[in-house]
Amino acid sequence: MNNRALVAMSGGVDSSVTALLMKNQGYDCMGVTMKLFDNDEYKTGEKTCCSLDDVEDARSVAYSLGMPYNVFNFSDKFSECVIDKFVDAYENGRTPNPCIDCNRYLKFDKLFLRARELGYDHIATGHYARIEYSDEKGRYILKKAVDISKDQSYVLYSLTQEQLAHTVFPLGELTKSEVRKIAEENGFVNAKKHDSQDICFVINEKYSDFIERYTGREYPEGNFVDKNGKVLGRHKGIICYTVGQRKGLGLALPHPMYVIRVDTENNTVVLGENEDLFSREVVADNINLISVEDIYEPMRVKAKVRYSQPEQWATAVQVGEDTIKLVFDEPQRAITQGQALVMYDGDTVVGGGTIRK
Repeated sequence: MNNRALVAMSGGVDSSVTALLMKNQGYDCMGVTMKLFDNDEYKTGEKTCCSLDDVEDARSVAYSLGMPYNVFNFSDKFSECVIDKFVDAYENGRTPNPCIDCNRYLKFDKLFLRARELGYDHIATGHYARIEYSDEKGRYILKKAVDISKDQSYVLYSLTQEQLAHTVFPLGELTKSEVRKIAEENGFVNAKKHDSQDICFVINEKYSDFIERYTGREYPEGNFVDKNGKVLGRHKGIICYTVGQRKGLGLALPHPMYVIRVDTENNTVVLGENEDLFSREVVADNINLISVEDIYEPMRVKAKVRYSQPEQWATAVQVGEDTIKLVFDEPQRAITQGQALVMYDGDTVVGGGTIRK
């Protein structure tokens, strides 16, 4: 391997400090910003991504570090692999995780391949996670960040062995406060810049409004029904609802009810009680295993079915080449199709997949 690295620079403080640390570690670096989506027309304050201001902040830091800098336009790939999948999920009653798709198809695929084309053997990003090589396992492993409050290992479970071997996460051993301090000490223009919020291509609007504007389609109203098929009212279109939702239903009900299923075939949204949201079993496909080659023998793990959920004890077993079945010790609330199931062994990511049922 050579010591040349492409540093993904979003214009934020994390990627800027990443660039500095890579340079200090002796890497020959180029700063790059991936142009994924044009947010300038929706720009409000600092809650943006891919804006002209972000590009200029990234360029300023790269030049201050003596690094060449480029902007790569990956908008076509982003539309195909992230936005279109986001829309398709909501149209089919699933809840997507576009940040995972962006990592899988853009940062660690498209950018990874571009680095190779340009003769750079590594890519570096500002993710809070750690990569180590295990002599015992003969595999690269992905571990949680030291700063658990910022840990991003959940959205990185799709990294392959080849990608892990050529990726550097310099922030994995640091806390967020330490990162900001480094930025301030080095006079970075974005040292106090707020972290980006929400989904980068949905700015200051509802997901459903974005989908309608993006597709140019209208989604018909239909019925809210209970588990027995009794009509409870009218919904505004299935793309407006996700499993576990209680607020925003627009119904006057005698007691709280929750979305327990989105029935796309009949254009109905099924409501039930809170207890109807709990289940122990989950099946995930499109799996990627990191710390082990397979799980054909039952394995005890801790797992979670959404980014913010605390890990829960469970037993996992691989039931096909690309499918895992997992049974939690205790019922979990609102396990949702389209979200990621990620499994851990201590602070090490075992692997994960996309929840199908």
